[in-house]
Amino acid sequence: MSYLQAIDPAPAALRAVPELTIVVPCHNEEAALPPLFRRLEALNDDLLGQGRLTRPLRLLLVDDGSSDRTWELIERARTTLPVQGLRLARNRGHQTALLAGLMQAQTEVVVSMDADLQDDPAAIAEMLGAYRRGAEIVFGVRDRRDSDTWFKRRSARAYYALLDRLGVDLLQDHADFRLMSRKALSALAAYGEGNLFLRGLVRDLGFQTEIVLYDRAARSEGESKYSLGKMLSLGIEGLTSFSVKPLRMIVLAGMLVAGLAFGFGLWSFVEWTMGRTTPGWASIVLPLSLLGGMHLIALGVIGEYVGKIYHETKRRPRYIIDEIASHDGATRAAPTLKSMAR
Repeated sequence: MSYLQAIDPAPAALRAVPELTIVVPCHNEEAALPPLFRRLEALNDDLLGQGRLTRPLRLLLVDDGSSDRTWELIERARTTLPVQGLRLARNRGHQTALLAGLMQAQTEVVVSMDADLQDDPAAIAEMLGAYRRGAEIVFGVRDRRDSDTWFKRRSARAYYALLDRLGVDLLQDHADFRLMSRKALSALAAYGEGNLFLRGLVRDLGFQTEIVLYDRAARSEGESKYSLGKMLSLGIEGLTSFSVKPLRMIVLAGMLVAGLAFGFGLWSFVEWTMGRTTPGWASIVLPLSLLGGMHLIALGVIGEYVGKIYHETKRRPRYIIDEIASHDGATRAAPTLKSMAR
């Protein structure tokens, strides 16, 4: 055996073909569910035909406190499709509903996606290939976002750039379309925080990862549930959950304002000694307004972090499962202690 043969490792063997669960959080998605079922049925046939699955995929739908017919459609679908329904006791938000589904899934591989079909299900075939090559987490990254508005594309890029400058490890143009192995899910379960920002938590796990590119499509049916207010709330959550730099920026801003105030004081003293002082409200009101504004901004940022501490120390359950609808036709109440996992 030559030296090169000795140090050149043999190609790693592919993992076994896994069982797959697709987790979909739903909030008032009655219009989007029928096309979702049709698309995933076709995907299931394709994956089985390609040999990427040995058993039909399972679909786990999490009803996040919907007020329309979402839960009724889930219960109806489970009688003919391998669908499991998870109904939360109240609306907890997209990230919490997604986590509830991930923690409930039992297969070796779990893919998370939204119900609107903007994330291309065809990319799941490549994700499964990456998993078999050894990846524990496979991120779906949007290669093109032509279906999004100009404002949404620009604001998203600005947000990712801001978080990158503040030291937050995020993958640009990745939302919550990803594959996770059982090992990665077990590690994620160890994170007990209530302030959820899964895009950051999953990146924090480590493990071997791969990226699959896809084109983002237009929403299939219905309207987006992510209003501008919810997007801003998610952005603030991501910023304050993974970086303390805003607090340090307050210190720097305070030092800058103090330096300006000291310089203004010296200038005022020199003017007074030379008899050139002029009475007026500007010299009083402007510095007070500046300092008052800085104080309010500082208190707001500090309050955001204190609020997170307050929320975490209460240790309330992140979610409570009201009902579980299984493919076997049974609908049952969820075990309280298990559903309150924190």
